[in-house]
Parts: sequence; C-alpha cells; structure tokens
Amino acid sequence: MRRLLALILLATAIAVPAGAVASPAGAPDGFTGLDRRNERADGWSETKTLTRTFVQGDGSTYSFPSYKVTVSADQTRNLRGRQRIEISWKGAQPSGGRAGNPFGENGLNQEYPVVILQCRGVDDPSLPKSKQLRPETCWTGSVAQRSQITRAEGEASWIHDADADAADKERLSGIDPFPSAEQCPTADVAGYYTHLTPFVAAKGTSFSACDAASMPPEAAVGTAAPPAEIAAYTDTDGSGEVQFEVRSDVENESLGCSHKVACSVVVIPIVGLSCDQPQTPMTRSDQACRKGGRFPAGSSNFANEGVDQAVSPSLWWAASNWKNRFAIPITFGLPPDACDVLDPRPPTGFYGSELLAQAALQWAPAYCLNKGRFKFQLNQMSDEAGWNLMENGGGAAAVVSSEHDQRGSDPVGYAPTAVTGFAVGYQVDKPDNGGELTDLRLNARLLAKLMSQSYLGSDLGRGHPGIGGNPLSIVNDPEFIELNPGLSQTSQEAAATLLSLSNDSDIIEQVTDYIAHDQDAMDFMHGKKDPWGMVINPRYRDLELPRADWPLLDTYVPETASECRQNNPGVYFSQLAAPVTTLRKIAEALLDAWPYVATRCEFDTGTNTYKMGRIDRQSFGSRFMLGIVSLGDAERYGLRSAALETKPGTYVEPSARSLGAAVRLADQAKQAHPFALDQADVQRSSDAYPGTMIVYTAARLQNLPEEDAAKVAQFIRVSMSEGQRPGSGNGELPAGYLPIQRTGVTAKLYDSAQDVADAIEEQQAPEPTDPTGNGGGDGGPGGSIVPPGDVPIDDVPSADAGPSAVPTGPAAPIAMPATQPVDSSLAGGLLPLLILLGAAGCLVATVLRVAGPALRRRR
Repeated sequence: MRRLLALILLATAIAVPAGAVASPAGAPDGFTGLDRRNERADGWSETKTLTRTFVQGDGSTYSFPSYKVTVSADQTRNLRGRQRIEISWKGAQPSGGRAGNPFGENGLNQEYPVVILQCRGVDDPSLPKSKQLRPETCWTGSVAQRSQITRAEGEASWIHDADADAADKERLSGIDPFPSAEQCPTADVAGYYTHLTPFVAAKGTSFSACDAASMPPEAAVGTAAPPAEIAAYTDTDGSGEVQFEVRSDVENESLGCSHKVACSVVVIPIVGLSCDQPQTPMTRSDQACRKGGRFPAGSSNFANEGVDQAVSPSLWWAASNWKNRFAIPITFGLPPDACDVLDPRPPTGFYGSELLAQAALQWAPAYCLNKGRFKFQLNQMSDEAGWNLMENGGGAAAVVSSEHDQRGSDPVGYAPTAVTGFAVGYQVDKPDNGGELTDLRLNARLLAKLMSQSYLGSDLGRGHPGIGGNPLSIVNDPEFIELNPGLSQTSQEAAATLLSLSNDSDIIEQVTDYIAHDQDAMDFMHGKKDPWGMVINPRYRDLELPRADWPLLDTYVPETASECRQNNPGVYFSQLAAPVTTLRKIAEALLDAWPYVATRCEFDTGTNTYKMGRIDRQSFGSRFMLGIVSLGDAERYGLRSAALETKPGTYVEPSARSLGAAVRLADQAKQAHPFALDQADVQRSSDAYPGTMIVYTAARLQNLPEEDAAKVAQFIRVSMSEGQRPGSGNGELPAGYLPIQRTGVTAKLYDSAQDVADAIEEQQAPEPTDPTGNGGGDGGPGGSIVPPGDVPIDDVPSADAGPSAVPTGPAAPIAMPATQPVDSSLAGGLLPLLILLGAAGCLVATVLRVAGPALRRRR
C-alpha cells in the first residue's frame, strides 16, 4: 500500500508526456538481455612461463627463450556429455607441420602443437592418488598416443628427458611390472626401446596400452564417437583456439567423469623436451632429444611426413612436457536419468517441443530434488502430438511454440516459458587447412533451394528432368559463393541438402514462414529462375508455404550401371535429404561431421547382397554440413550458427540482442494466446533474428484435474523465477535462451505467463483487461498506443508501459443535453476544487488499473 500511495503522489506531482518510455541505463530500447556466450561466470584462465633447457657437456644449463603462455576456458562447471567448451591460448610457440586432421592419432605428425586431453582427477597433491591427475588417467583413443616402441636407441629421445625419473630412462619403462611376452608380445623385443603409458579406468582396471587388444573398450575401432583429444595448432602470433568436446561416463565409462567424479581438461603446450647431460661422444638418442623441428612455423604437413619426436605431441606424457600442463578443473551436471534414480515418484509429463530440451535438462532436478514440488518430465515429441495429448487429457500440459487449432471445447491458455529459436547450424572448413569457418551467411532463397532438393548432389542427379543444368551443390552456386567467398568449391553430396526433420514441427513452420516472406525466395518457389539461371525442382514448384511439415516429393530414380543401385533402386534426392526425427540427431551429426546422406553402397558378404547406407564421416579439413538445430543444442555442442538475411544486405546472427529485438516485434492479439512474430516485420528490421521463437506451456483452462492444474501453475511460476536465472546449475537457464524478465523487452511475456498461471490454477479463463479503459482489448480501434521501442501486451500492460498507455484516436461523438448556465457563488467557488478532485480520482483509478495486477504478482 505504501508503494501504491507513493505512486499516486508521484503521479499527481509529475506530468508525464504521452508516449514517453523509460529504458534501463545502458540498454538499447529497453533491452536488458545479456549475451552469455561472451560473458560466462564459470570461465577459467591461468598464465605460466615455459622454458626448454639443455644440460651441457660441462654440466651447465642452457635455457632457450621462454614463452609466457596464457590458457583460458569459457566454461568449466555443470557440463554435459558431448558439450564443447572453448579453449584458447596466447603466447605459445608457433606450430609447424600442421596436420590435415589434428584429432587423435591423426595429429601426431606435427611440431610444437598444443595437446588437449580430458583426464580423470584434479591437480591437487594433497588428495589420495586415486583422485589425482596423472598421465595414466588421461584419455587417448589409440596406442600410438600413449606408448612408444622404437627399433633403435637413437629414436628414444625420452630416455634423455632431464625431468624424468631414472626408471623412465630404462629400455623398458612406464609400467611396473612390465607386461610379459605372453601378455604383450610386441612390448619387450630385443633391441627395442619401449615406454608404455597405461590407462587406469575409473573402476581401477589398468590397460597396458601396448597394442589395440590392451586398450579400453571405448578405444575400439569404429566406436560411436570420433576422438575428442586434439593436437591443436598455434598460429604464428602464438595464439590458438579450439572447441573441445568433453565426455561424461555416459559416453566413456572407462574415463568415468560424472557429477561425482572430478575431472580436468589438460592443456600441454609443447615447447620441446628438456635434455640431460649428454654422453661423450654424444649418442644418437642425445641428438634426438635436442632436435628442434623440421618444419618452419606456420607450415603444413599434408603429406604426413615424419617429425622430430622431441617437439611432437607423441611425448605429451614425458616429464618435461607434463610439468608444463595447465589443468582446468571441470564438473559435470546431473545425468539425464538422475530424477529416475533419485525420485521414486511417478513423473508428471509435459509433452512437446524439443526447443525446451536443454532448459528442461537443467530444470528437472530442481523439481525432483525438492519434495515440495512435483516430479517434472519433458517428453519430447512433435508440437502437434503434444498438443493433442494435452487436449485429450493424456498430458497435463503441452510445450509448443505457436498457436494450434483447438479441437476440443475446453479453452486453452498459453504461458510464455522460454525465448529461444532455431538456427542453421554448420560445420564448414576453410580450404588449405585454414581451420573452421566462423561467419557463414545464408538467405531465404538459398534455404528454399536446399529444402526443395534443387541441387543435383552428384552426376547421378544430372538426369533429373527440368534441373539438369543446376549446380551440384550449394558450394557451386554463384549466389552462395558471392555471399561466402573463399570457400572450397569441391562438390560433395552433403552440401546439396539441409539436414532437417521428418515430422511435423513448429520449427519447420517458422523456417518456411521465413522463406514465405521473402519475395526472391517465393519467386524461385513459383518457378522463376534465379539471376544465375538456377530453377526449382519441378516437384516442389508452387508448394504452399508456410507449413509445419516438409514432404519428400521427388520421385527421380537415376539410371546407372552400378550393380548395387540396380539391386537397390531408390529415389536419389530422398537419399540425399535423409531427414531425421529429432533436432538432437541433427546436432550430433554436425558435431561428428557425419551426414545422414544414405548413398553409400556396399556388398554384404554375410547375406551376399548389396545394400545402401549412411556415408562415412567427413574428413577434417574438407567438412561441409548444414542442418536445422535448436539454439540450446547449438550452445551446448558449440556449433556455429549462420547469419540469416533480413532486409537486403543485412544478416543477423542469433544473440541475446537479436532475440530481444525480435521479441519486441511480437504482438498478442488475445489474452492468454501466443504472441505472433510477423516475419514481414522481422525482414524489415536490421537487428531482429528471424529464427526467434517463444516456447509456451499450454494447458486447459477448464476440466483439468485440480492436482494437474496446481502442478502446471507451479511449473509456470518457477520457470518464470529461478528458471530465468542464467547459469549452468540445477533449475537455472542454460545458454541458448533469452531470460524472460519482469522489466524490459520481455516484460510482456512475464506478465502474460503470470496471468495464465493464475487462470490454469483457478480453472477459469482470465478476465479481459484493457489498459486504455476503452474496451479495446484486442489492440484494434480504441486500443493502446504502442510506445516507441517497446510492444506492450494488448490485454495486460507491460511492466514498463506506465502512463504512456493512453487512448489513441478520436472517440465516437455522443449527443449530450445542452448545458444550462449556473449562477451560484458557492458553485463557482467549488467548481475548481471539484475539477481537481475529479482529475485526481481519474488518475488514481488509472494507476490502480495499470499497476494493480503487476503489484499483486510481485508480492
């Protein structure tokens, strides 16, 4: 009440000009979001000085110039399996002989790289040995990365490591007792020098790593995930940066990292072995230890030639390399099945959009670990399927991102729950081993070309009627080349398609709505050639857009001499498209650079038949893949997102600012209904991201069981409070989402969510409210002014609309009786006072009407 009285007094004392809008200091047009990709609270950084030394023949020590190296990580806490974190460094020795593929054993033939590994344990000597970080707890996927077996003493440079123990300088070293000939026939061979770095698994099993048979099971050839460990390249300016994929015990049980088992990411800048006092005369192994590299800084080693072992990544475990390590402690969040294990209660299922998946993964433990709350579970499926379950009583609530056709008689309320969206994720390499592309541009017509299967894919597509003159893939398209110059134009089948969903989805509807509002794209869809002569696949000409599904309409089966294809006739363009059922599959395919293109043909000796299947993973350095992903998945997996064209020549990437700019354009036609984001408005904008989507919790406002109604209302309120707090902990909002706040550009979403939560709990549709007092709740004539820089809810004023929400336009004239003259001294004296009291009463009523609902919600 005190706050209300203060508002009244302030309102009577200050004149506020109509249309004035206050913005937070330093925030553009009321936008208060934070781009958390650039400002993470759980980052890590450390600086060390690294020096290579040689002990001279006279016992003195020669020191090479030192490198002051700083290593940083952008996030370290509450990580999830297969999440990628950004590791960067500066001040390191430049690399030479850059490998075509730096991952796993493919990266061993380089000089002065930065080795990055995931290891169990932390760098704390006070801990028991089982919890300490050591080479034996660091994961590598091959024998060559952890064990050295050389024919002659001259190649065994590690036996002269100045920092090594005496035992590690013997002919056989690294493990005690050393494996017998029966255990490892290749380890102890006369005349060979061998060092084994065993791997000790989380359960204590020791794998000697002397051959493939003595490696952990996750290191077997053809395992599900490609190597994550990397020998990364340092540029000539001493800097470098990689996206490093961490793995939990779900992906790598032997490594065993989890929310209970502490682990580290270990970064080892290779500056070369430090060497002990040489023998007289100097032996070949003395000389091997002192070598400084064959390749100049900045060079490549595409031919995979041999390198100087002393400056290579193969000896990362050697004492003088290991002492230079940067150990970044990391923690993992609860596993996806934590609630099933920790909470025996049956879950209450919410059904629908995968856009909420990453948020739900962090939100769920905040429910199941709190006995005062219900056990929340998001069951991911198509938006339409989730909606149908909710309407038919099969689920308490649906999770959707657009308005759906109502078939039942019960009204449904939509509560804004998250702001996120889709992205066109990509995995693209620059030519000549130039690293990953970081700034891809796409427009609506290019997306239309990809989705309409208008690229030929390969020579097999040249016989397709009507499009035989089209480019093989997008990398050969002059329109794409003009937007993205300097990329390889070597065609591959995966570059002829956009990996997408096979089922109905609000996401597909948003993508196709973006296409539908672009004139050039729609001209192409209707059969007009692009400026370079490319035409649409006739099967997709005049396809109605937007739509929630994308059909596979092509029927072309190529004629070929291939015996395999003759035995397996199939629609070639459908094999190229190969859509999948979930966004997560798309994200993981991009992460692994493994297209779903199903044109691989091989002979199965077991069945004596030919069969078609998924093509191989793309090689590092020549990757090109595009796919529709959620912003949550893009952030978790460290995928890059293309900038999409809005108005001509303007390309917008997903960010907190661009999502906020899109939310500002969204409007609500009716209370408790979704906010509409008109792509026509977006494409006139210079800063709004076209892929922005608002996710809603939708539930019935009548005939929902009381217990379910209470749970849904609780979920909405919790998701609008702690669920919008950015962070990686339980109950917090992960990266990839724009926080919904009480003030600023998302205030209208917050207020709407509170109203819908009340309505669901009370099982009564919210009473229409009109911020103007004119009954114009639908935003039509007699509705509210839209203040510049913000878009308030039509039925519920936004938190920052304030007194600027005033009637607009002239009211219809009403006939009134003629006013009679009054001749009274008393009335003449009271008239000014009555006018003042009347004005004050109107002002108080206005304040109560505007501020009342907001004040009740904020108690």
